[in-house]
Amino acid sequence: MGKQEDFVLRALEERDVRFVRLWFTDVLGFLKSVSVAPAELENAFDEGIGFDGSAIEGFARVYESDMLAHPDASTFQILPWRTGDDGWPATARMFCDIRMPDGSPSYADPRHVLKRTLSRAADRGFTFYTHPEIEFYLFKDMPGAGEEPQPVDRSGFFDHTAQSRGADFRREAITMLEAMGISVEFSHHEGGPGQQEIDLRYADALTTADNIMSFRTVIREVALGHGIWASFMPKPYTTHPGSGMHTHVSLFEGDRNAFFEAGAEYQLSRTGRQFIAGILRHASEISVVTNQFVNSYKRLLGGGEAPSGVCWGHNNRSAMVRVPMYKPNKGQSTRVELRTIDPACNPYLAFAVVLAAGMKGIEEGYELPREAEDDVWSLTERERRALGITPLPRSLSDAIGIAEDSELLAETLGEHVFDYFLRNKRAEWEEYRAQVSSFERDRMLPVL
Repeated sequence: MGKQEDFVLRALEERDVRFVRLWFTDVLGFLKSVSVAPAELENAFDEGIGFDGSAIEGFARVYESDMLAHPDASTFQILPWRTGDDGWPATARMFCDIRMPDGSPSYADPRHVLKRTLSRAADRGFTFYTHPEIEFYLFKDMPGAGEEPQPVDRSGFFDHTAQSRGADFRREAITMLEAMGISVEFSHHEGGPGQQEIDLRYADALTTADNIMSFRTVIREVALGHGIWASFMPKPYTTHPGSGMHTHVSLFEGDRNAFFEAGAEYQLSRTGRQFIAGILRHASEISVVTNQFVNSYKRLLGGGEAPSGVCWGHNNRSAMVRVPMYKPNKGQSTRVELRTIDPACNPYLAFAVVLAAGMKGIEEGYELPREAEDDVWSLTERERRALGITPLPRSLSDAIGIAEDSELLAETLGEHVFDYFLRNKRAEWEEYRAQVSSFERDRMLPVL
């Protein structure tokens, strides 16, 4: 064991922690947890905790089901809603790396998929940083089947409302996040009724992915404590904006921002331009991962700050990739913003495919196409085609069809995750396709 493991074992004793939750995600990004007693943790650090991988979505077949969860001591935190101050025993959590019985990394572990992609970038001298702006809705309660959710308020973008439930909620959620070592940069009410946004401070991509999984849990815990329901569904309403997870990304070479070049157009280096070109060229291929559900494509139909075409622009929020305005003497802040990702994605897989696409652009020397200077949302299909703006996939079915032929996606995810993920998405689409919707009944029953 190392120093971090020793620190965790001391902290358990000093803080009287009685339960330790070991967290990891399935292939779709749903959080899994197993609780162990502190007395078992030293053995868990050395040998891992065994579990049946065939019972986890996308992990293993029955005949190769034995897997081990190895806690990552660097992710140790006391859960702020289980600190022990209320008389109940304190509870901590750690994220896990999943391994096979022989000690090799599990081919199905999304965290390993990201770590493997980060390692490839590191071999070229790059560190990948991300900064997500996470949107979500707050509802008065969990809606029943067929019911439209009722928002907790009718406020709009940046609205400040006296005795606002949203403001109280954000304050408590941010306090909990910071107690877990997750730094928050901004928070505000978004454009939809009951819609909130909380922006996490930039960090390396693995830390950010871990933080997003913790963020979802904290948001749901705080919501339940307030007697309300939180949802990261990309498009819960037909007429109100969807929820995105606009993500700012940058590459560093040591302490130097590889995207910054003084005197270049928009102060954006050749490396930065090639990275954007890689994302644009492979945008449709990786869409099935960054926007993985049927509902994700309702958000990408256009408008509501969601992109619908493959393009980039300087400070253009209608573009899929935006280069934010450069601030003098802030070269280290040079970055690009990817606006397609939604908060229902698996962040480990999403960051992995975004990095792989960008790195492909750098390695192959892709040329950046002409930037979009117009409001893309207001352009007709003919005008978009004339400007070379191709559409993003219009549905999950379209995204699956494109992804099936993607060498980049198969190489990044690995054969097992690639195969399982697409099989799961095909099944979701077929189930959705067979449903008879209220739209069809309302439209057709009165006249047919």
